Amino acid sequence: MEQEKPKGLISLNTWGTVLIFCATLGLAPWLPEPHVWGKLRWVWGGAAGMGWMDWGDLLMHGLPWMILIGLVIRTVLGNYKKAKSLGIK
Repeated sequence: MEQEKPKGLISLNTWGTVLIFCATLGLAPWLPEPHVWGKLRWVWGGAAGMGWMDWGDLLMHGLPWMILIGLVIRTVLGNYKKAKSLGIK
């Protein structure tokens, strides 16, 4: 017997939801460059002068991208396991 999903909850395991989060929160503000990109460049440059607020900001804007990476990995591994169980090389 399959359980019914509660209505009104957003599933983070759907491609549409994850892509919308990446396009909005993950890239906001868009101009002059996406905020998460500026924070990543700062970290790659040694993170000199980054405070707790900057690290929290990086986490907030990077979370949608981490969820997207996890969804890609789960999808690829799921397809690999399915193909392997069917005997496809």
